[in-house]
Amino acid sequence: MMTDWIGRPAAEIAAAVRAGEVTASEVAAAHVERISRLNAELGAFVRVRVAEATAEAASVDERAGRGDAAGLPLAGVPVAVKDCVPVAGEPMRYGSGARPAVPQDTDHPVVARLRAAGAVVVGLTNLPELAIYPFSDSVFGVARNPWDPRRTPGGSSGGSAAAVASAMVPIAHGTDGLGSVRIPAAACGLFGIKPGPGVVAGEPGEHGWYGLSENGPLATTVADAAAMLGVMAGTSYRLAEPGRLRIAVSVRPPGPGVIVDETCRANVLACADLLGKAGHQVLEDDPPYPGWLVPLLLSYWVAGPADEAGADLTGLEARTQWHVRAGQLVQRLRPPRPEDRERLRTVLEPFFAGHDMLLMPTLAQPSPPALRYGERSWPRSVVTALRFAPMTGVWNLAGYPAASVPLPSGDRAWLSDAGLDPWLAGVRLPGAVQLVAPPGGEQLLLALAAQIERLQPWPRYALAYDPAIETTR
Repeated sequence: MMTDWIGRPAAEIAAAVRAGEVTASEVAAAHVERISRLNAELGAFVRVRVAEATAEAASVDERAGRGDAAGLPLAGVPVAVKDCVPVAGEPMRYGSGARPAVPQDTDHPVVARLRAAGAVVVGLTNLPELAIYPFSDSVFGVARNPWDPRRTPGGSSGGSAAAVASAMVPIAHGTDGLGSVRIPAAACGLFGIKPGPGVVAGEPGEHGWYGLSENGPLATTVADAAAMLGVMAGTSYRLAEPGRLRIAVSVRPPGPGVIVDETCRANVLACADLLGKAGHQVLEDDPPYPGWLVPLLLSYWVAGPADEAGADLTGLEARTQWHVRAGQLVQRLRPPRPEDRERLRTVLEPFFAGHDMLLMPTLAQPSPPALRYGERSWPRSVVTALRFAPMTGVWNLAGYPAASVPLPSGDRAWLSDAGLDPWLAGVRLPGAVQLVAPPGGEQLLLALAAQIERLQPWPRYALAYDPAIETTR
């Protein structure tokens, strides 16, 4: 049956398509049908490419040498693309009603590489306007977390995360400017990795929040993410045992005023215990975050979108206009500078000279409610964002590769005193930790994450959307 391919890992689908056990057309049809049933309740996709995906899948089936794993590592694998990079023939709306609905002429290099590897682009996913916030609401709808649809799936790659966590697609593309792959990965129980600068090519002249933004994969397994990242980067990654590593463990936030929820701390300590028992040298040690770090990160957070928005703010959400105006002020007073990254690396390098890896929280608080924040005040979005997800941006500025690794659900439900409305308490959510490696450490990150996955497997899908157990969808 076509539906038998829903919930299979990307690697398994690609191997079956290459071997002729199933066609890319059958796999694409099954996933498009699932998207058509589930998207209205989760808001993951802003555009489903039914006819286009059918044609792309047929093209994969007709390719000469379809059985070549090296040539088609993602043969017939349905993939979702975040709606902030060009996809030929599709408008790029960037979560904004102000962007013209004009089809793009060419694919972004990442999209071109995915298609060349045999992947089938089934749709474009939801994100907040200009990818500013760690929750994914836009004029095109509110994306919801498959683990608890009352909550956000995170952001800004929240639509992509919701699509993967509900088995609408096995893998999805995201972008990460200050954590926008790792945050939704953590919120939705997925593995997501942000590579370092230059690993995945962008478009010539692409701003990318002054060089902070990177393209990365969201997947249910480390192997699938490694395969997708390898395609996007034009290389390959092995998931061999990482050897004995020196791992620093820290639950300290990167700046004052941040409260890290006890469950987020407990996840890190539990993972540290797991890695210690696996033979790694595990030591509690905090990175030397400088006092100027948080103000500098905030300046990038507002200046990056201002750079992309330009001077004409017509049609943008009110909160976006306030955010951009703050960025324009920063650009006049103290714009981001090329030496900022090197300045931070100089502070961090001695710490990583003594440690091969850092283990820390991905999130500071549980996922806030899924709301149409764009229709509310700018301070509401800013405060919610800073409380929820302040733990990731430092590694974009430093240019260090970082990943969010799922853990099984925590021992207690999130409580309303963590900042949620009381009616949101009581649902178990997946746990997560963040791994950070020094420049060039993508291979090591993937290897250690794969070891964690072997030692302590996590649920691959939100329980209500797990194809192996669901009965009503």
